[in-house]
Amino acid sequence: MDTTAASIEQNPRPAAQADLGALKARQKAAWSSGDYALIGTTLQIVGEQLCEALDLRSGQKVLDVAAGNGNVSLAAARRWCDVVATDYVPALLDRARERAQADRLEIAFQEADAEALPFPDASFDAVVSTFGVMFTPDQDRAAAEMARVCRPGGKIGLANWTPDGFIGQLFKTIGKHVPPPAGAKSPALWGTRERLVEMFEPQASTVAASQRDYVFRYRSPDHWVQVFRTWYGPVLKAFAALDPAGQAALEADLRALIERFNRSGDGTMVVPGAYLEVVVTRK
Repeated sequence: MDTTAASIEQNPRPAAQADLGALKARQKAAWSSGDYALIGTTLQIVGEQLCEALDLRSGQKVLDVAAGNGNVSLAAARRWCDVVATDYVPALLDRARERAQADRLEIAFQEADAEALPFPDASFDAVVSTFGVMFTPDQDRAAAEMARVCRPGGKIGLANWTPDGFIGQLFKTIGKHVPPPAGAKSPALWGTRERLVEMFEPQASTVAASQRDYVFRYRSPDHWVQVFRTWYGPVLKAFAALDPAGQAALEADLRALIERFNRSGDGTMVVPGAYLEVVVTRK
């Protein structure tokens, strides 16, 4: 697997000390707003590809951390794994449970914080997360928890947005209008190989990463703005924090961002979103 590294403008070691508890409460409120499941379901292919990268086998015990509406959980269950899906937003687990029931897949669901997983050491053959654990306030603690519950020789599989890709730039754009709390580490650090090595190498025999694209396909830029402004918690909350003039400025910047990435050549939106697909093998 090819290794990649992406540059990032934010300082990975901020001087200010973030209030991690307050930041977690703020993030939980964001992800509890709107309905992420309407967007998350479009990302299903990422979970399928991650399970293939992990070479999952039937009967393996798999933990999905910050599972959202369950993309990797469903993909692993389709491969006859024994899956536990966790998230700290109960409403998202409810949506994942609905999807599993519709497909008649057996998945256990449990409310849990990625920074304090309620499982014994070495409980799982594989621990996974797609665009989930990267948003934890205490990045080192979350990484340590994933490594702790993964058995020696097991694998940790991640899909994380890169700093320079579309979603990384989306959060950078939002930050220009609604600055993040002082001292908070950028979630996009999880999309750089350097940061992954820093967090996982002490517990890993290998850290492999490949850059991939998930392609956002929407009816038009207007359609994407409407969907994300209405249903995607971080965007919804950003607009809610601004007055009408600020909202107009943010929307203009979001449209400019889409225009920069859009490759459709017609009135639709076809935007590649770069992410890092990661496989960590536990020592």
